[in-house]
Amino acid sequence: MRILVVGGGGREHALVWKIARSPMVTEIYCAPGNAGIAGLAYCVPIAADDITGLLDFARRAAIDLTVVGPEAPLVAGIVDAFQAAGLPIFGPSRGAARLEGSKIFAKELMQEAGIPTAAHATFTEPGPALAYLEEHPGPVVVKADGLAAGKGVVVAPDAATARAAVRDMFGGKFGPAGRRVILEERLEGEEVSILALCDGKTAIPLLPSQDHKRVGEGDTGPNTGGMGAYAPVPFYTPEIAAQVEERVLRPVIRTMAAAGHPYRGVLYAGLMLTREGPKVLEFNCRFGDPETQPLMLLLASDLVELMLAAVNGELAGTRIAWYPGAAAGVVLAAGGYPGPYAKGDLITGLEAVAPGVEVFHAGTAMVDGQVVTSGGRVMCVTARGEDLRAALDRVYDSIRAIHFQGMYYRRDIGRRALEATQII
Repeated sequence: MRILVVGGGGREHALVWKIARSPMVTEIYCAPGNAGIAGLAYCVPIAADDITGLLDFARRAAIDLTVVGPEAPLVAGIVDAFQAAGLPIFGPSRGAARLEGSKIFAKELMQEAGIPTAAHATFTEPGPALAYLEEHPGPVVVKADGLAAGKGVVVAPDAATARAAVRDMFGGKFGPAGRRVILEERLEGEEVSILALCDGKTAIPLLPSQDHKRVGEGDTGPNTGGMGAYAPVPFYTPEIAAQVEERVLRPVIRTMAAAGHPYRGVLYAGLMLTREGPKVLEFNCRFGDPETQPLMLLLASDLVELMLAAVNGELAGTRIAWYPGAAAGVVLAAGGYPGPYAKGDLITGLEAVAPGVEVFHAGTAMVDGQVVTSGGRVMCVTARGEDLRAALDRVYDSIRAIHFQGMYYRRDIGRRALEATQII
C-alpha cells in the first residue's frame, strides 16, 4: 500500500513511525513533513490545508489511503473532497469534524445526547459576557468557539484574568475563532484523554492517556498545544472506562449518525474525572498531540489494519493489542513558547539518544544538512518502559544529550500518576 500522511508535527511523525512498521505498506508520503519524518517517508511540499493540492497529489501518486493528522483540513472538509473523488481517507467528514471546529456545536450536541459536561453560557458580544462574569464570580474557563491551535482556552484563576480573556478573544487575538465565546464552570479533578477509533457505528477506545497543557511545572502558566503525555493512566479504572463508553462514546456515535454525519476516524474526548463522575471538557476530531506519541509506542496491533477497518465500517469485534508497561513523551519547546520564539537554532545531540528512545520531530527543518528549530514545540522525546517511572527515566536521561538555544521542557511530566501509583 501507498500511504499519504497529512501534516508535519510530532503527531504525524509518530503516525508515520507506526505506519512504517506495517507489512502492508510499501511507500509512505507525508505532506509537508519535517526533518525527522524525512527519514521514514517522502516529504511532499504541500501544506496540510491545501486540499486541492493534496487531492491532486493523491491521484497522481496512486495513494491507497490518506491519513489526516491536524484538525484544520478535517474541519475544512478534506475527507468530503477525497471521498467525492473515490479516494480512501481516514478521518471524519466536515459535518462530523464540527465537534472540534465549534465548541458551541459540541456543547449543543452534548446537551442533546445527555453527555455530562460543565455548565456553560455562550456569547457573541463582550458586553453580556462581562456582565455574566459579574453575576457569576466563581472560577471560570473562557473558550474561543473555533480552532485556535490548542491555545483558545483560558483557565482563569480570578475575575480579572477572565475579563481580560473575554476582551482578548472578542478583540481578535484568535481571529475568527473568537467571534463567539463560551464561559463555563471550572471543573476539578484529574484530566484524561480518551482517543477512540470509530467507523460510524462502533467506537473502540485506545489506552487512556494524560496530556500536560500548561507550559509551566506544577501546571502553571498559559495553555499550550501540550508539553508532554503518558499512558496508561493509573486512576482511570475499568469502572470509569465503562461509564465513559456508555455515557460519552456511544451517545456521540448514535447522535452523529442520527444527524446524518456518521463519525469515522479518531474521536478524542478530553475528560475531567470529577467527584460526580467523568465529564467532557472538549471533543477533538483527530489524534491528540502529544498523546499520540506514547500511544504509538504502546500499540502492538497494526495501525494500518485498524484504520482500514474504521474506513470500511468493520471495527465491530476488533480487539486492539498493547505492549505491557507504560510510555511517556516530553516535549522540548523553543524558549518563549507559547509566546514569540526564535526559529533556525541548531539542534545537536540527536545521535546520542539511547536506542529504543524515539525523538518525534515537530517544529524542525533541515537547513544545509543540519536540523534546526522551526516551531514552538520542537520535538517530543518518547520511550516505553516496564512501568511509568522506567519510561520517564529513559526519556529524561536522553533529553540530557539534546541541545538547542533556549530549549525548555517540563521536568514533572507524569508526576500525578506516580503519586497516584504510590497511594494505590
